[in-house]
Amino acid sequence: MAPPRPSRKRKESVGSVESDYGLEGAVLDGVLSDSGDESGAESEVGSAGFDDPNVDDEEHSSDADSVSDAGDLSDKPNYKVVKDADGNERYEYAEIDPVYDSDDSDAREQTNTIGNIPLSFYDSYPHIGYDINGRKVMRPATGEALDALLDSIELPKGWTGLTDPETGKPLNLSQDELELLRRIQMGEAPEDGYDPYPEMVPYFTGIEEKMPLSAAPEPKRRFLPSKHEAKRIAKLVRAIKEGKIQPYKSPEEREKEEEEVEETYYDIWANEEPQERHIMHVPAPKLAPPGYDMSYNPPPEYLPTDEERKGWEQTDPEEREKEYLPAQYDALRKVPGYGNFVKERFERCLDLYLAPRVRKNRLNIDPNSLLPKLPRPDELKPFPTHCRTVFHGREGRVRTVAFSPYGNWVASGGDDGTVGVWDPNGNLAWSARLSTEEPVNVIRWRPNKDTFILAAAAGEELFFVIPPLCDIKTLEASREILDAGFGYAANGAHATTAVNGFKQDRPAKWGRPGSKLEASGVLLKATVRAPIKMLSWHRRGDFLCTVSPTGQKSSVAIHTLSKHLSQIPFRRLPGLPQAAHFHPTRPFFFVATQRLIRCYDLQRQELVKSLQPGARWISGFDVHPGGDNLIVGSYDRRLLWHDMDLSSRPYKTMRFHSEAIRAVKYHRSLPLFADASDDGTVQVFHGRVVSDLMESATIVPVKMLKGHKVVSKLGVMDVDWHPSHPWCLSAGADGTCRLWA
Repeated sequence: MAPPRPSRKRKESVGSVESDYGLEGAVLDGVLSDSGDESGAESEVGSAGFDDPNVDDEEHSSDADSVSDAGDLSDKPNYKVVKDADGNERYEYAEIDPVYDSDDSDAREQTNTIGNIPLSFYDSYPHIGYDINGRKVMRPATGEALDALLDSIELPKGWTGLTDPETGKPLNLSQDELELLRRIQMGEAPEDGYDPYPEMVPYFTGIEEKMPLSAAPEPKRRFLPSKHEAKRIAKLVRAIKEGKIQPYKSPEEREKEEEEVEETYYDIWANEEPQERHIMHVPAPKLAPPGYDMSYNPPPEYLPTDEERKGWEQTDPEEREKEYLPAQYDALRKVPGYGNFVKERFERCLDLYLAPRVRKNRLNIDPNSLLPKLPRPDELKPFPTHCRTVFHGREGRVRTVAFSPYGNWVASGGDDGTVGVWDPNGNLAWSARLSTEEPVNVIRWRPNKDTFILAAAAGEELFFVIPPLCDIKTLEASREILDAGFGYAANGAHATTAVNGFKQDRPAKWGRPGSKLEASGVLLKATVRAPIKMLSWHRRGDFLCTVSPTGQKSSVAIHTLSKHLSQIPFRRLPGLPQAAHFHPTRPFFFVATQRLIRCYDLQRQELVKSLQPGARWISGFDVHPGGDNLIVGSYDRRLLWHDMDLSSRPYKTMRFHSEAIRAVKYHRSLPLFADASDDGTVQVFHGRVVSDLMESATIVPVKMLKGHKVVSKLGVMDVDWHPSHPWCLSAGADGTCRLWA
């Protein structure tokens, strides 16, 4: 609570009187006449003090001291008379201690009496104002003098280091203020009498009051039983309905009820109302009319013999043809009641009630209209239709065939370990035996037309052959390509590589095959770790890949012909690899395992796409020259067409063979592809692919070529197309090759 305003005004008026050197008696009397009854006494004392010349300054000072000590203004004046600088008399009052009628016990006494004048007006003076007696209030020490003073004295209790803006003196805190700050810092109550744990007011007691706290009606959920009780009640109600729980009855009452109980029958059709037949109403099937065997006096041929009757009785009721035996009676009145009549009527009602009857609208659709509209095979020519040439002279099975880049030579390899080159007329022009123990599994020509290089795989060895059937210029260019790798890296200096401190053999060893093979045209040999089953050239002719299903980590290898370098691109493959091919235009590499085909980006070294043909065991595949489609052959007799832009699942699945499919091949310039099967046939298809993404590929089977014999359940082993003509070349297990045109 703030102090009363009149007391502050009184203090300010006193200060103004004391600061004036020329005092008027009227003003002085008005100031000192603050109390009502004592004003006369005070004026008399004051006048006596001014009129008596014998009173000196010492007496006045002693009187003022006595007045200040006693604190009683009614007996003695509270001032003394002193001389000023001019020799005039001046009244000097004692310090006034006003008594405020206020609860504010923390209000500080104002010693500087300059009022609301800013302290900045006294910046050029050594003092900062005046007290109530007109004395100068000197400015406190600052700077070095203050630091020296603080160093020489001890800090008093309650020192804060702050300056009071009103007086300019240091601001000290009292013991109570320090205790209040300590309580606030410790999180305690600021007052001593505060009780943090007051007694609980019992708002809710066990005493039932007359007036409730809330006038709202009781909610219904308070009257509902719990779920457990509801389940128990439901069980009891169900038991009562089923008759398992019955009220107690005396034996006399039970006997009376049993006597009153009579058999009651109900007619379920009593309240049946006739209904109009719905448009979709299906009438119940009618029973067959009775025959002669149901007559009470049937003809003799319908009556059973003793053996038939005995056999009918011994047969199970479910296996009997009829539920009754014909009987003969003299008159209709002698026919007894039929024992199975109620049973048969009941089963008839069940059949009518349970048997579904649906009226179906028959659709008159021509089956031929449901077939896809495909062009006629005669409109899709040219394609091979008959056998033109048969190549004889091989011992054992012919495993692989291939056309030269120009198509004027045919190469073949088989179980006898030899590689032969034929002209299209069936004449053997050149041959060389690569191995005496291992068969030649695969041969492929280098796709570049400026060279004449044939790659052949026999066991673990990969041979590069230049048959002496080309001109001198092509022969020299081919030799330069095969010999370039010997100058790039010496085989002996880099025979091993260090991996984690251990020496590891290279994936393949490159070298010369020997003087005997070199004389026949075999100039280079690369030995890998496992038998090679498939190889494929890159379109530029400098790279080729080999697949060895039993090679584990080194099952797929990529060889660089110009550097005589072999690399293993995969550390581990999920499954046994079966085939591998390069993309015709992009740096992609396809690898087929038993069930999946994965496409890898060789530049980024990451997996691009995974195709799921759905076959049990993939035998081989080939990539379309456009690069967006591929065909897959499997040992479970299925031929699958994949559109890689459409889905990872096959676009078309074809089954035209009764045995496994061994090889598939696209034509490089014509919309044709073929597959070779163990049933001894070659199926030729027309496969047209357009650039329009809205139109799918057109696949039409056009011809099945038959001519190879099946030997030991093996038919056609390999198939290849002519580079430009619609000619197909097949290799059979019967030891022959056939050219189809």
